[in-house]
Amino acid sequence: PKLAEVDLAVINPGKREEFGAIGLIAPGTGLGEAFLVWDGSQYLPLPSEGGHSDFAATSSMEADLLQFLLKSGTHVSYESVCSGKGITNIYYFLKELGYYSEPVWLAKRLRGERDPTPVIVEAALDQVNRCDICESTMNIFINILAAEAGNMALKLMTTGGVYLGGGIPPKILPLLTTPKFLNSFVNKGEYKDLLNNIPIKIILNEKIGLYGAALLGVKNI
Repeated sequence: PKLAEVDLAVINPGKREEFGAIGLIAPGTGLGEAFLVWDGSQYLPLPSEGGHSDFAATSSMEADLLQFLLKSGTHVSYESVCSGKGITNIYYFLKELGYYSEPVWLAKRLRGERDPTPVIVEAALDQVNRCDICESTMNIFINILAAEAGNMALKLMTTGGVYLGGGIPPKILPLLTTPKFLNSFVNKGEYKDLLNNIPIKIILNEKIGLYGAALLGVKNI
């Protein structure tokens, strides 16, 4: 609530309801989820471990992705497909199941990388040297992120807005501000109109965690 307009990028202006609940979904190293509710005088932040809830596929390709990850024998959560490691999981799913071939130049760049995610994201954003497998990886990632953000909006009735935090959204801003994200966010059948009215914003300020701690500290003095 203390962020300025310069700290935010707008995906959907929507129609904010005063004192409405606010949702926060933050893909980065993991997938953070939280929400804020109005107690009559201020917004109270409440924690959640929603990022570890079961991943639900919304397309046949996502169903194949789920089956691919289930073979590892571990729990497949939203964090498994909607985080830094999630981007890597999606990429190797597309490669190993033969949806796309891996370009030679990309294979060389990925060789020896401890974290392939930045390379995949950079290649997906490159409009000169197009990379089909990286673009598809990020398209799937965005669809999943938007679908889970829409799930949160429905479960918590976040009429005060949904905010995207974490380290990834500011780095893929051009991909999030296309119609793809909003279309996936509102794809909830008869509740499409409700979701169209929910504001969606990306937090650009990298010091948001420090700001929150500082505000709490000042409040408790």
